[in-house]
Amino acid sequence: MSGRRLVTASVVLPALAAVLLGCAACDRGSEAPAPAPAPAPLATQTAKPEVAVQRVGFPSDLKADEDVRLLPAVAVRDGDGWRVDLRAWVFEPEEGAWPRGATVDGLVAALGLPPGSESNAVFRRRARAFLVDNESGKRVVVQIGTKEHVLEVTGANGHSETRLRLDDADLPAPLTAVTAVLRPGDPRSFTGTIVRLDPTGVSVVSDVDDTIKISEVRDKQRLLERTFLKEFEAVPAMAALYRRWAVAGAGFHYLSASPWQLYDALREFTDAAGFPAGSMHLKLFRPKDSTFFSLFQDPKSYKAPLLRALITGAPGRRFVLVGDSGELDPEVYADAYREFPDQVVAIYIRDVTDEGRDAPRYRTAFAGVPEARWQIFDDAAELPPTLP
Repeated sequence: MSGRRLVTASVVLPALAAVLLGCAACDRGSEAPAPAPAPAPLATQTAKPEVAVQRVGFPSDLKADEDVRLLPAVAVRDGDGWRVDLRAWVFEPEEGAWPRGATVDGLVAALGLPPGSESNAVFRRRARAFLVDNESGKRVVVQIGTKEHVLEVTGANGHSETRLRLDDADLPAPLTAVTAVLRPGDPRSFTGTIVRLDPTGVSVVSDVDDTIKISEVRDKQRLLERTFLKEFEAVPAMAALYRRWAVAGAGFHYLSASPWQLYDALREFTDAAGFPAGSMHLKLFRPKDSTFFSLFQDPKSYKAPLLRALITGAPGRRFVLVGDSGELDPEVYADAYREFPDQVVAIYIRDVTDEGRDAPRYRTAFAGVPEARWQIFDDAAELPPTLP
């Protein structure tokens, strides 16, 4: 068994490089075309009798073979309303495209993945996420509460980001559903979540890889295997701890260097493992613009601005930062404390590098951070059941 794993591992990296470099051809051009004209108004869609929906008069211009993902977003207080930057991703899945299907089949054979095996099934699902056709120039219409909104058209990478202004009535709860408005007769459903970042309260900002999901980030070969050949595995007891914090009123924000192509897999993982729902912040990875190895990079320059945006979005809110020692979470989180000492109330770092609290790295990273504000842990049971 170990021999097969080593043989398989020896070809995982070049095989996946081929997938990602090959999918550079999946983008529909370098620039988005002009927006399509608005479809004719819908005459057949009606609201439920008890709820009057303010409609824009036309649906999303999605074809039957195109999917949309409405990615979890954060709403922050803006005057007497809320501001949310909503990201949509439109793509045509790989299924039915025989050249890409043949590519996956060839890679499965090269990797020696036995038919019917877990690794075979997992690789096919994960590789296909990188082989979609990103659809540019697509207009998505969404419903939030009782109002419809037209999003910006998608760019060459299939993504769009639209800043919306919402009222209190639009976001009645900490988690609010956003739903794509489809053509009459389209039976599909595409939904997302908006997380309301209330001005006060407590938020948990959590890393994903090696914090809640075992990824072995420091070993790139093992990282590839755990990402593309194995079902995701939760760090023991972290989901139960997070649920206790959620019951106490905490909101959650998952901050990861994983690419958006893994969003479906990560969402399925967090749901199945029982992690609380929350916003998800992933990396925009496009092979045309990036090298293969940037897929696995986790620089401070990526995470720090996202963390800063969350904290500044709610100046009266407290933040608990949870990460691991495999990459730069200690340094990023310590910098956040020094910038926002009144808001960052706790930093918890899962030890995956066998470094004690007195290690030179931590003494340097946490210089100026009070001892009581940061903790290194091996087991979730070491963390407090209640939040500061």
